[in-house]
Amino acid sequence: MRGAGVAPLPRGAALRATLADIPPLERDAWVDRALGLGAPLDDDPGLPRGCVPYLPSPVDALLRLTEHAPVRASDVFVDVGAGAGRAAALVHLLTGASVVGLEVQPQLVTAARALVARLDLPRVSFVEGDAPTLTTALAAGSVFFLYCPFSGERLARLLATLEPAARARDIRVCCLDLPLPPCDWLEPVPPRWPDLALYRGARRSP
Repeated sequence: MRGAGVAPLPRGAALRATLADIPPLERDAWVDRALGLGAPLDDDPGLPRGCVPYLPSPVDALLRLTEHAPVRASDVFVDVGAGAGRAAALVHLLTGASVVGLEVQPQLVTAARALVARLDLPRVSFVEGDAPTLTTALAAGSVFFLYCPFSGERLARLLATLEPAARARDIRVCCLDLPLPPCDWLEPVPPRWPDLALYRGARRSP
């Protein structure tokens, strides 16, 4: 829970408007202060091979993807490589969507769970483990966010897990600084930026 005397964070359109009034280069620091975050935690020395060290997602990218994916209150947003929960919390506050963060580093999962408990965000949860193996959590998602969490064989396994869902129902995949291999079951959707690519599942015709 938030401490006594601490003003609640704005949500939805009010939060988006607040962030729009803050100079872009100052938004990340503002969000960190608003969420009560300190410096990013060190990575676990046992970080699995092929996984990328934790780096918080830029606020500007989260604003773009929540607007243009789009992310709605009815969605389940899956943050693959959720780190300490910063993006998960902000996406929920912006959209009202349920959020599931997948994270392989135990100390980051602990920090993420503490963050959402302190902010009283019951619709944001975290699952510890290697994302491609967390099939139950992945099956629940409608929007998937990948901020360069891993590449190579691990990424291929994750995409193989998502393909049946993409062919069966409406899902969106948002990739930040992560080129995807060719996937005939994903269709790029506009707008497209140098750092952020949005895709929609290419459902089979009935």
